Order: sequence, then C-alpha cells, then structure tokens
Amino acid sequence: MQAPLALLSLVAGLGSWLLGGGLGWAIAALLIGAVVPFTFIGIMPTNRALLAPGRDLGTAETRSLLEHWAKLHAVRTGLSLAATILYVYLALGS
Repeated sequence: MQAPLALLSLVAGLGSWLLGGGLGWAIAALLIGAVVPFTFIGIMPTNRALLAPGRDLGTAETRSLLEHWAKLHAVRTGLSLAATILYVYLALGS
C-alpha cells in the first residue's frame, strides 16, 4: 500500500507544481517519489536475502544484513519525512 500512496503523492505534488504552486511542490513530490525506486532497487535485494528459505537467523551474516536493511530503511524514512515536512510547510502557506 505504501508504493501506491507514494506514487499518488508524487502525482499530486507534480500536479500542484504544474498548476502554479511553486517549485517546492515539485521538490517534495520528487522526494516522496524517490522512495519507490529506492525501495525496489536498494532495499528489495536485502529483503530477498533476509527472507531466503533456510536462512539461519542466528548467524553474523543475517545480523549484518539486518543492520544494512536498517540503514537503507533510514534513508527511505528520511526521504519520506523531508517530503512530508515540505508538503506541510507549503500547505500552510509558507
């Protein structure tokens, strides 16, 4: 559900920018839109490795993968948070 909502936010933000809302709307839209490809390209390979059948959850490799996943997730969270803050700032009239 997160990907469709991020894409909807991307389209809405770009629409607002095209209707004269200012460059900030496009920037916020691109920030939230970047979450989708980042998830598929950056995070999904790590997810697949973590969810591989037969993975021993107690190994150092699994721990390393989880730590890597957490860093990637922090990037995704930062993009989403930055977009949200910018959207709210713009919606409240700067």
